[in-house]
Amino acid sequence: MDYIVVKGAKVHNLKNITVKIPKNKLTVITGLSGSGKSSLALDTIYIEGQRRYLESLSSYARQFIGNLKKPDVESIEGLSPSIAIDQKSVSHNPRSTVGTITEIYDLLRVLYAKIGEPHCYKCGRKLEKMSIDEIVKDVYKNFDGKRIYVESPIAIEKKGTFKDVFEKLLEKGYVRVEVDNKIYRIEEVPELNKNIRHNIFLVVDRLKLKADKDTKYRIFDSIELALKEGNGVIYIKNMDDNTTKIYSEKMMCPTCGISMPEITPKLFSFNSPYGACQRCHGLGFTLEVDPEKVIDFDKPVFEAIQIGHKEDGWIPRKIKKILKIYGGSPEKPFRELSEDTQEAILYGTTFFDGLIPIVRQRYEYASSEEGRQWILNKFFIENTCHACNGKRLRKEALSVLIEKINITDFTELPISQEYEFIKSLKEKLPSKKMEIVKELIEELEKRLLFLNEVGLGYLTLSRNVKTLSGGEAQRIRLATQIGSGLTGVTYVLDEPTIGLHQSDNEKLIGTLKKLKDLGNTVIVVEHDEDVIKNADYLIDIGPKAGVNGGKVVFQGPISKIKNAKNSITAKYLTGKLKIEVPDKRRKGNGKELVLVGAKHNNLKNLTVTFPLGTFICITGVSGSGKSSLILDTLYPTLMNHLHNSKLPTGAYDYIEGLEYIDKVIAIDQSPIGRTPRSNPATYTKVFDEIRKLFSMTPLAKARGYNSGRFSFNVKGGRCEHCKGQGVIKVEMLFLPDVYVECEVCKGKRYNSETLEVTYKEKNISEILDMTVEEALEFFKNIPSIYSTLSVLNEVGLSYIKLGQPAPTLSGGEAQRVKLASELKKKATGKTIYILDEPTVGLHFDDVKKLIHVLNKLVDKGNTVIVIEHNLDVIKTADYIIDLGPTGGDDGGYIVAKGTPEQIAHSKKSLTGKYLKKILGG
Repeated sequence: MDYIVVKGAKVHNLKNITVKIPKNKLTVITGLSGSGKSSLALDTIYIEGQRRYLESLSSYARQFIGNLKKPDVESIEGLSPSIAIDQKSVSHNPRSTVGTITEIYDLLRVLYAKIGEPHCYKCGRKLEKMSIDEIVKDVYKNFDGKRIYVESPIAIEKKGTFKDVFEKLLEKGYVRVEVDNKIYRIEEVPELNKNIRHNIFLVVDRLKLKADKDTKYRIFDSIELALKEGNGVIYIKNMDDNTTKIYSEKMMCPTCGISMPEITPKLFSFNSPYGACQRCHGLGFTLEVDPEKVIDFDKPVFEAIQIGHKEDGWIPRKIKKILKIYGGSPEKPFRELSEDTQEAILYGTTFFDGLIPIVRQRYEYASSEEGRQWILNKFFIENTCHACNGKRLRKEALSVLIEKINITDFTELPISQEYEFIKSLKEKLPSKKMEIVKELIEELEKRLLFLNEVGLGYLTLSRNVKTLSGGEAQRIRLATQIGSGLTGVTYVLDEPTIGLHQSDNEKLIGTLKKLKDLGNTVIVVEHDEDVIKNADYLIDIGPKAGVNGGKVVFQGPISKIKNAKNSITAKYLTGKLKIEVPDKRRKGNGKELVLVGAKHNNLKNLTVTFPLGTFICITGVSGSGKSSLILDTLYPTLMNHLHNSKLPTGAYDYIEGLEYIDKVIAIDQSPIGRTPRSNPATYTKVFDEIRKLFSMTPLAKARGYNSGRFSFNVKGGRCEHCKGQGVIKVEMLFLPDVYVECEVCKGKRYNSETLEVTYKEKNISEILDMTVEEALEFFKNIPSIYSTLSVLNEVGLSYIKLGQPAPTLSGGEAQRVKLASELKKKATGKTIYILDEPTVGLHFDDVKKLIHVLNKLVDKGNTVIVIEHNLDVIKTADYIIDLGPTGGDDGGYIVAKGTPEQIAHSKKSLTGKYLKKILGG
């Protein structure tokens, strides 16, 4: 069979469709957002491939995994085991790094254990372990024909008189010692000053080194004896020129006395007690109470206390006593009190524990995990561990070097540099070492190359997985899969171009083709024009979204898409439909926000001007510093100034123009909620109005039901078996939690009495099951409800259901729900909206709607700042700030700024190169 044939797929909104997907080809599934692409690729093909593979396992193995539910499909033929590379499964474990999830760090640990050179972490001396035979051989190599002393170190830089030491040496029959560079007979050593540090060596032998048999026997015997007396260390001194060479049969520094543990891969693991820094246990940070979260330094002391207390309670009484003893007025801001007074309030005195120790105690003795988490989030911050300086490993592991670099410093290099470093080892390593690690180096080189090829050369192996975007995490797994070299597998990818600059698209497409060439079937859900045009086969789902989608509009080779009459995708690909370039660019309101001296992460001390009242795009290759500038520096700075937040802020000097804005709103792609309780209706608050409407119906009034009766979050009207969730959470031992439909209410969320109340013959559960489009028609005469629904419709979410559980919404959908929630509010015209890649998951037609919505915000006088790679959005902006020129250490500069036309003519800008093509000159 040359095809995967899916017959009668009805998952979610799919309309009993049949598709043929050619094997060992690159197939792209496209269509409007919500048309059913993911339902076909992930929820049908991938799930069935997984299910069949799991069924092939023994019943014993399956009891630990559980059974996957069969997707609603008549049949799927020609399917092979499937692997999904999606954006959601990013680990939140603080121990997970790019190095650990790609398993490159495991290979590095073996490399450092095999050929790493240990050094003393105090003095930096290289430590070498030699057998007696090796020591004798080296002594002859360096001292043949010379007069030498063979000595054992007795005391190095130690205080004392050492009388008992000399007596023991005499008893053993030794004759001479060297004390502070002078040779004495032991019985003639002068009395030593006990307050001065001394260097004492036992002279085991004095001889002229010759190559004859007797001398060889003697030197072997003397070295063996000296090693025993010197605890594995000997000094060979040349009597003629007074030079010394130190030898050790242990991995120990002869100067500092520091010994090295056995060097195994375990020594370099920050997840093992053997290798981890003992203070932070391998996390690289410690959790400390933040004084500024415990007390507001700008308020008078009794107003400033942020921890719970009674106004006339024991904490204020103790603080009054401190003010009396240490001095200070309770009316003064806390920061103006003397250092002693501040210290006593925060860290305690003889009669008061101090606010910071009190917070620690409350955390340690919290009665519930939720309580501990709340205290942790509110009062604690992550501080770099001062024992290891954030490097996670014990000192001994960090003092093992390859080419003068330790394992942590290596992982902190960008992947592109790591690749070059490993490649260079082939030429630099001696042949003996190369023989040991040849295969290891080849494997490391291969894996680092794959990461480089998917456009991640700017990342570091030490980067915490929590900080990766969905697209970055997906491309890491893609590179890992290529490295695994599997064949005959069906790979399903969900928008791998997310977060990728146009210049990196070619690399990604090359990687997808490489995966195909290995003998795999590659199915990609994608909207990117470059990826679509490079596909062997295209499936277009539509014609529209939600209930109006779920049909196959076109399937076949990409060259035939132009013949598809009902395909909106075809119209954009052929140019019949397009996103127009605006006739003129806004100049703004003449006011500016200026951020001076931004230097967070890789930002190179930037001064950035944002013209207010315009649509601004922040562009640049992945890793160029866009998020560092906007999300880590500008947004928290504005939040802290305008909304009195306490967000950690990236380093900068100062900011000007704050008087021109009154509000900042960030609309990101984080979920609108993490449980099925959250949904678009509750998030946009339209559900409050719907509940009020239901409480005003005749039956509700007769029964005395208020609007709370129709809430699934409180007792009363909800189904108590599932607590109003409609589903029951089943905790899986080794897998993510699974939600199954509640058998009592059958997913309706409410009890039978509540469901008897109807409005226009629909009960509250049926309302939640409506799409936005259906609800618009249903509530067209209720302005308070209609206005919110029309905004959801405007942002392209007509197809989602009002009660659709938050975990089932994509990042792009969650972002647009948030956008709609903000749009319905009354605008002041002085708001800054910040969006991070809002086009994720959006089809050309949806991008057009999004641009229209964003422009409406700007037309009201607001400022919109968007981090974006999508050229259709970039070309419609009023002002662009292009960062680069590349990612990582080589990024962080402003390459170009101005209108899209100005950027297109910039020779330095990579973004400009691609803009020029679509702006036409």
